[in-house]
Amino acid sequence: MLADSDFSTPVLDAVVDPILRARGIQLRMLRLDRIHPQISGNKWFKLKHNLLAARAQSARTVLSFGGAYSNHLVALAAVSKASGLRSIGIVRGEAPKVLNRALRFAEQQGMALHYVSRSDYRNKEDPEFIRALEQRFGPFYTIPEGGSNLLGIKGCAEIAAHLHWRYETAPRYVLMACGTAATLTGIVSALTSNCEVIGVSVLKGPDTLSPQVDAWLEQLGSASECRWSINTQYHHGGYGKTNPALNHFIDAFEARTGIPVEPVYTGKMMWGLYKMIESGEIAHGAEIIALHTGGLIQNI
Repeated sequence: MLADSDFSTPVLDAVVDPILRARGIQLRMLRLDRIHPQISGNKWFKLKHNLLAARAQSARTVLSFGGAYSNHLVALAAVSKASGLRSIGIVRGEAPKVLNRALRFAEQQGMALHYVSRSDYRNKEDPEFIRALEQRFGPFYTIPEGGSNLLGIKGCAEIAAHLHWRYETAPRYVLMACGTAATLTGIVSALTSNCEVIGVSVLKGPDTLSPQVDAWLEQLGSASECRWSINTQYHHGGYGKTNPALNHFIDAFEARTGIPVEPVYTGKMMWGLYKMIESGEIAHGAEIIALHTGGLIQNI
């Protein structure tokens, strides 16, 4: 099975940008996207303890869920192959006539892809739905979509150890994109330094993530005094949605800084960060660490 030693230690890259310099902002990005060619971002942290649990139960097969462009399924397929496990991906929507890069890579890693309608996919946590899958595929260890459960949160808590501050007196912020908020929950549960954690939701609609974070923290019995919040203003139309303004921002950010980001997660987080700096929601002169949680799928 893969171990932490198979991954590069994430580095904190300074973001050199005249826009930030003019406001006295010290921004570094934790490059989780560079820890492994295929299993990058926060995916390894979400999967590692789930896979240990699967092994402890002597499971030979793992099953999980995702959309047609799921980085989670990409990472799970690669980890499973390297760990000698059979993997099954339950994919939302009809089977495409031509596989995209993510699905093609997952198949190449040995993952069996099973497509279900969007209405059936909504039942992915229903015991009857799971039993039907067991009748079809045999016994398996289930990992929730995105690896977002208490074991995934346990892994994400380890990310906090890579957040190193430089300045004692500057206001401190940690920024990350949120799809399920499992990564934010893990980091909040582990942080002991005086800082504020801000999640930028990539989902459209009312804030359902904050109550989920509260519920997870209660289950963990976390006594963290870390301040945290989730901003819901910068989703650009919802999950997976983009527009010319966001695409232009991403292109301009990469041109200025040399750091590539994608429009689903990290690009929206960076858009939100710059807007919060402009509005004064994040104090001038602050020290900020932003998480690059992957999603580029460059090496498959």
